[in-house]
Amino acid sequence: MIDFAAARRHMVDGQLRPNRVTGTGLLDAMGELPRELFVPPKARSIAYVDEDLALGGGRFLMEPLTFARLVQATAPQRHDTALDVGAATGYSSAVLARLCASVVALEHDKVLSDQAAATLAQLGIDTVQQVVGPLAEGHLKRAPYNVIVINGAIDQAPDALLAQLAEGGRLATVMGTGPVGRATLFTKRRGVASSRVLFDAVVAPLTDFAKEPGFVF
Repeated sequence: MIDFAAARRHMVDGQLRPNRVTGTGLLDAMGELPRELFVPPKARSIAYVDEDLALGGGRFLMEPLTFARLVQATAPQRHDTALDVGAATGYSSAVLARLCASVVALEHDKVLSDQAAATLAQLGIDTVQQVVGPLAEGHLKRAPYNVIVINGAIDQAPDALLAQLAEGGRLATVMGTGPVGRATLFTKRRGVASSRVLFDAVVAPLTDFAKEPGFVF
């Protein structure tokens, strides 16, 4: 039988801490939440490896280290409202729920969203609102958001999501769907979102944000 508690400790001590993940609340959340419940049964034995895990339908659970560094970059606070874009089976929402006051889990796949709702209920997490809809459009009804995390690589600036950031809000994503992308933090000040590159990252893309094909003569 797999010792998942030991696997979580190894993830935190072997993957996260040595790679500049220092937030106590974030480390505690990822060290306590059962990541294995958020992946298909056949993948539970590898739930804590440092790579994207296939969820089916072309969707993936982002690798722990990249996810942790993206969340850490947004500096979530206990009073914040977060938008979790591409929430899939709900692991990212569960982590954000430990760090923020409330979370909107946006997912375009209703099957994944329903699965996330069931797992979060099983864990007694009741501050996450499930929303099914186009990822690139965000969820205007609950905007503005202090924190937005996009669970996958995108190849263009998420303008609709940036418009839903609160003043001082932070959005973290991976820009670029080529061989290597760039983890990027957007911050809104005086109504304008500026960006800075954080680190190189390789994660699965979210096709919802794909660029429209250009006109070809």
